[in-house]
Formats: sequence, structure tokens, C-alpha cells
Amino acid sequence: MTNRPPSEPESSPKTALGFDEFIAILVAFTTIGAILFWSLSRRDSSWNLNGLLLPNSTPSPSVQPNPVLPSPTAKVEPYPVPNNVLPYSSPEAVVEPKTPLFSTNSATPYRAMLPSVLVIPTQSPQAQTPVSSSIELESSLKSSALPLVTPVKPKSIIPPPIAFNDVPNDFWSRRFIDVLSARGILKGFPDYSFRPNQPVNRAEFAAILEKAFDQKLSKTAIAFQDVPTKFWATPAIDQAISAGFLKGYPKKTFKPQENISRVQVLVALASGLNLKAPTSPNQVISVYKDAKDIPAYAVGKIAAATTNGLVVNYPNLQVLAPNKVASRAEVAAMIHQALVKRGKLQAITSPNIVRRSSPPQASPKISPELSQTSKAKPKGELPTGGSSQ
Repeated sequence: MTNRPPSEPESSPKTALGFDEFIAILVAFTTIGAILFWSLSRRDSSWNLNGLLLPNSTPSPSVQPNPVLPSPTAKVEPYPVPNNVLPYSSPEAVVEPKTPLFSTNSATPYRAMLPSVLVIPTQSPQAQTPVSSSIELESSLKSSALPLVTPVKPKSIIPPPIAFNDVPNDFWSRRFIDVLSARGILKGFPDYSFRPNQPVNRAEFAAILEKAFDQKLSKTAIAFQDVPTKFWATPAIDQAISAGFLKGYPKKTFKPQENISRVQVLVALASGLNLKAPTSPNQVISVYKDAKDIPAYAVGKIAAATTNGLVVNYPNLQVLAPNKVASRAEVAAMIHQALVKRGKLQAITSPNIVRRSSPPQASPKISPELSQTSKAKPKGELPTGGSSQ
């Protein structure tokens, strides 16, 4: 028998792969998977592997996320919020999970592995303010210890009187002048003087009446021949005539430059205030030592002015001096008393104000004390210590 050389063993198809072949195949698939993963991450801008490969490196500007913000006019749909994101955060808040994405052993935070999550609220922060906060604020204000102040009507502030350099503090008419100058009824001269003893003409008296009583025209103005249309006191004269304080002279004259007398001042005030004469005017005016000098047309008006406290005499309380030219100080005192009678000013006490009560049948409102005082005095004598009412 012939000996043959041993033939090569035939490989069996059921033999398992060796360890080396398995490692080679695993490395090949891992490499292919890594290449595919890298290529996909380059296409998707929402993935950033720079932080995974280089933990301390800063992401490149080219691969940073570019979130798209809604336009001001476009309608914003609710953004899907992940389960680990709070339901509300500020417009620039970045939500970062506390656990890493892939491995618990990695020190790289989630922000380095994934792009920042920009949470855009669907409503403004003011609209999302809870209603309970406003209710609590209102309740706290109501329970506050400080009381709520209700605004009141502002009171009128009267400026201080003008300090005239020729009206001393002890001047007899100083208080009347101060009250009227503080209210702008009387004014002084450019040199800060008042000139209390200077006479007053009819035009100046009309101007004082206009500022004191401020009445509207109720009648047609009279075109006086001696009062030009552009005269400085024409509006005041028209108002004084319309209100019944003054009258003109015959032939449609007013005589604006004529000095006004004391009796004319009192007659004008009694006429403008519509004061009624007492039933016994002669008995009332008998208190004046110079009652015989009162013109006949003015007896009733002077008696009415005396009864209502409009007469102010200085230095002698019982001397009326009706035909004397009225000074600025005397006009100030009488205008003040007329405003007190009208109810626009408070009464002040002055020893120069004449107080004379009318007979009881003419004025039933007279106080008993004043009536008893008048009866106790002899006829023609004024009660002492009188003050305006």
C-alpha cells in the first residue's frame, strides 16, 4: 500500500469566530458609527460636541445656538416645555438640569453638552402677576394704621397788608386800611405811601367802589359829557351808576375831578346798599353836634348810615363834618363798614365807629342792651365804647 501525504484539514462552516476577529469587527463598526455621529452633529446646529471633547473650551460662535424669537406682530404659539423646566421663568432665564446627560461620572455640566434652553413666555410678566397679590396689597392698605385723608376744599389765602411808610401803627384808620389793602381794594402810590389825608375825587371813589363790591352792569351806561370814552375811570363810573351808588348832575355831567364830601360818601353807600331810613331820622341824626349842617336831601340817608354803623368820625365822635372833603383814610373806614354790612368782611372794634340804634318800632332786631344804653343816655349823646356789628 502506498503512503500518501496528509491532506489539509477542511474548515467547517459552523466554527465560531475567534476573539481577534470579533475585536476587529467591533472596532470597525465603532469607527463607522463615530464617523456617522460626527457628520450628523455637524449638520444639526442644536448639537455641540466641543464641550464634550474639550470641557474647558468655549463654544465656537459658528456652532452656538441661534434661537428664533417671534416677531412683534406675529402670533406666538405656546412653546413646548420639557418636564424638567419650571412653568414660568424670566425671558432670559437658562434652565440647566442638575444631572448630566450621558454619564454620572462626567464633570461636564449639562450646559456644555446641550445648547441653552431659551424659555420665551407667552405672556408679559405684568399679565402673569397673580391677582392675589393686588388683593393682598389692597387689604394691607385698608388695615394700615394711617387714616385715609379726604381732600378738603382749599381755603382762600389773604396776603399780608401793604406796609405803607406814611401810615404809623397808631394811626386811627390803620386797621381799616390794612384790611382793604390786603384784599387789593386800596392801593398806594409808587413811593410806597398811602397819603391818608389826601382828598378823594369822584372818579377815584368810583374806582374804589368797583374793586370793593365788584357788581355787574345792570343798566345802560350814561354817556356823560365830561367823561371821555377812553377815560381811565369810565368803566368804574358806569358800574357805580348802574349799581345805584352814584348819580350824575344835570345836563349829563358827572364831574369826575370834583372832590367828594363826607356826606356824599355816606349817601352813596346807603343808596348802593339799599338801606332804609328809620321812621324818625331827625332823632337819629340829633346825636351829631353839627346835625344842622347836613343837607336836607341827605337826612334820611345819613340816619340810615348811622343806624347801620357806616359812620366813622375822627377825632370827635359827635362831629359829622358832612360838608368836609373826604380823605383817603375816611373813605377807607366807611368802605370797610359798608362791606361789613354787606357780609363780606368781619367787624372790627374801633372807638371812631358811631353806633346809634333806631327807635324800637323801626328796627325790632335791636339787642335789649343797646336799647337800654340808648335810653339811658340824654338826647343827642352817643353811647361810648361802640363797635361795628
